[in-house]
Amino acid sequence: MATENENSPKRLQDIPLSVLDLAPVIEGGTAADALRNSLDLAQHAESWGYTRYWLAEHHNMLGIASSATSVVIGHIAGGTSKIRVGSGGIMLPNHAPLQIAEQFGTLESLYPGRIDLGLGRAPGSDQAAARALRRALHSNGDDFPELVAELRGYFHPPVDPEKMPVRAVPGEGLDIPIWLLGSSGFSAQLAGQLGLPFAFASHFSPNYTIPALELYRRTFQPSDVLDKPYAMVGVNVIAAETDAQARYLATSMQQQFLNLIRNRPGKLRPPVDDMDALWTDYEKAALEQQLGGSIVGSPETVQARLQKFLDETQADEMIVNAQIYDHQARLRSFEIVSQFMKKASY
Repeated sequence: MATENENSPKRLQDIPLSVLDLAPVIEGGTAADALRNSLDLAQHAESWGYTRYWLAEHHNMLGIASSATSVVIGHIAGGTSKIRVGSGGIMLPNHAPLQIAEQFGTLESLYPGRIDLGLGRAPGSDQAAARALRRALHSNGDDFPELVAELRGYFHPPVDPEKMPVRAVPGEGLDIPIWLLGSSGFSAQLAGQLGLPFAFASHFSPNYTIPALELYRRTFQPSDVLDKPYAMVGVNVIAAETDAQARYLATSMQQQFLNLIRNRPGKLRPPVDDMDALWTDYEKAALEQQLGGSIVGSPETVQARLQKFLDETQADEMIVNAQIYDHQARLRSFEIVSQFMKKASY
């Protein structure tokens, strides 16, 4: 029988919030600037009480500086002291599982108890970049379950070393939380079957959020990791002092996705006064499909819409992305959001 607490509606103050950083490279800026800004944001996020700080693997993207994700995680962890730092995520098909086990084993050895390993099955790039990374494309991600099993085996090998001729050092025996990430049902079901925490990319796939969460919870099997489902959802949040100011700031994110639709990815552009001068009706509708779940507005607007999103998803945690051109405005957006959340106790 469910407890009274389980039946009670969740409030924003009941759940942790975390940061998803795409390390945006802005027009007029460099990757070095982006990485300095990422560390500054992480230090502020730690002081504001965010639970974790994740970075995403993307390749062949002029506007994203976190392609060497493990390296950037080390940079952020080394410049902070308490906040959890991890990947949102490592695109496992791009790598040999042994390499990831060694990289994250090294990170966990350097920053014990602070490292998360989120895994995705998409390439995080276009086909040309995926081919350059892997040299040959042998699958479309269908072997992701086998790659995950191999990776987990390096952290927790059989007792008999002869059954594991290759060992991850550092890595073996370390307790590094593994999350599965997804924007559809594949990883949701796999995470449920393995009893692992699941993070859904609602920030760019909002229409599949509820079906994926329902699938995850329905297929969940208790494990030595979790005894009940734990779901985190990604959400774009751009907060400012007024609704109008936030909408203005959000046009940088809209331009970024517009350029992706046009197959012309580039650096994050300054905000503009009128997006209707830039997109067609078709493009506007396409962006609504991807960005329709974004929460943009004043503190009051953001709080109300975040609570509504929590009511709909019953998420255990939210991870916030904010593609904002001006770094100080980006800091302010995350500071506003931090007022509504459960603070990490570390």
